[in-house]
Amino acid sequence: MDLSQWSDEVEEISQQYAERFGVQRTSPWFLLKLQEEVGELTQAYLQSTGQGRDKGRTSAELESDVEAEVADVLAMLLLFARHHGVDVEAALDRKWVAYRAENATGG
Repeated sequence: MDLSQWSDEVEEISQQYAERFGVQRTSPWFLLKLQEEVGELTQAYLQSTGQGRDKGRTSAELESDVEAEVADVLAMLLLFARHHGVDVEAALDRKWVAYRAENATGG
């Protein structure tokens, strides 16, 4: 799947979540949820690297938590971008991929 397809998938799931739990998906909500997920990723990372309490979880469980939180951050970032009309693929091309072309030409 490309980013556009992933965006469509997570949008559908997020809409279902919002309907089920009565969530108003406002502009601030998208940003706050993204921030919440980054915080959860930070916690999972700290736990998995021995810099936070592991709460009795195994190394495999802690690594799985990190992976799950990475997925949550990416999904919320796609939702945030979609809500604000950001074409993520085009933005990546302009902001990141352009550097590869500059480096190839010595720029």
